[in-house]
Amino acid sequence: MDQEKIMKTATRKISRLRSLGIVTVGAATLVAGITAYKKQDQLFRTFIMPTVRLLPAETSHQLAVLACKYRLCPVSQYQDDPNLHTPFFGRMLSNPIGIAAGFDKNAEAVDGLQDLGFGFIEVGTVTPAAQEGNPRPRVFRLNEDKAIINRYGFNSEGHQAVLQRLQRLRSKEDFNGVVGVNLGRNKSTMSPIADYVQGVRVFGPVADYLVINVSSPNTKGLRDMQSKDKLRELLEQVNDTRSNLEKNKNVPVFLKLSPDLSEDDMKDVVWVIKRKKSSVDGLIVSNTTVSRDNIVAIKMTEEAGGLSGPPLKARSTEMIAQMYHLTDGKVPIIGVGGVASGYDAYEKIEAGASYVQLYTALVYDGPGLVEDIKEELSKLITELGHNNVADVVGTKNKFYLPKK
Repeated sequence: MDQEKIMKTATRKISRLRSLGIVTVGAATLVAGITAYKKQDQLFRTFIMPTVRLLPAETSHQLAVLACKYRLCPVSQYQDDPNLHTPFFGRMLSNPIGIAAGFDKNAEAVDGLQDLGFGFIEVGTVTPAAQEGNPRPRVFRLNEDKAIINRYGFNSEGHQAVLQRLQRLRSKEDFNGVVGVNLGRNKSTMSPIADYVQGVRVFGPVADYLVINVSSPNTKGLRDMQSKDKLRELLEQVNDTRSNLEKNKNVPVFLKLSPDLSEDDMKDVVWVIKRKKSSVDGLIVSNTTVSRDNIVAIKMTEEAGGLSGPPLKARSTEMIAQMYHLTDGKVPIIGVGGVASGYDAYEKIEAGASYVQLYTALVYDGPGLVEDIKEELSKLITELGHNNVADVVGTKNKFYLPKK
């Protein structure tokens, strides 16, 4: 009997120990999972991003788009502070940070980009007919500068493929994002203006805003369309087409400018957009630059294409200040070029930008950068005595104007 009691007692103890072990392992697994989730940004920055950068730059870009397309990136848990909320042509953005055109060229990754916490998303550049763009290799990292040179040349799946994706997106009951479409022309077109007009006609009904991109350095002759007479003709036809849309005829139109414009060139642009028939609702300042100033990676200076990232930051901010000044602060500006922190975003806003875009910094810092920028920007707004983003716009415009 005593032996039987001893056996039962031992069995109960073993059972308890087994249960305790299961609970302990389960708890440890749960804690590890939570820890991994909370530190997923660190995982991306420490392991995933350096590994991805071992691949060719364009391959890495394609993988990043696929990750967003299939929503494999971590979903942002950051709640935007009310001081980041800002109006956008009848909509209210949760924050003023957007993804610039060039990342999601064919509107494949909008849901995933929204998961990262962007306030608005710009897709494209989209051309009427599908085209391959320039020969490879056409994207190059400048690791020492955290910069990129690209000469993609408007590689695009064309209007119809992108339109179908945006229509499916709009049909979702749970999608309420702000999506802009960046419009370009085909490389071999015989009528460049007609390409933009077609873009307005196709995407006007489904876009929250349209961008007339005549500033990429990677399509021959494109930047010539920024000249006074050509720009005036282009914008007059764009506005005429928009006014005849059956749906969404008030869709905002932005003009994206090159950072390589001279002061006289900028004055010509302002002369054009101040005319009623060729006016625009906003400007995007700026595209990539052909300048190779301020880069450490000297061996890359001979590589053709547009430079983006930190070497462009000061020039784009200066140009924002110039365009804000020349337009008397009456034309909303999306500032882009070298934004990699909340402070960078704040600089562009106080120079005159109402909204800010980024792209290149994601290549080096990963998806968690979006949260970091918003958090730092929100703190700066409060610490420097402002109530919201709109209060900051243009507050130090003169500080960023080029010295005479």
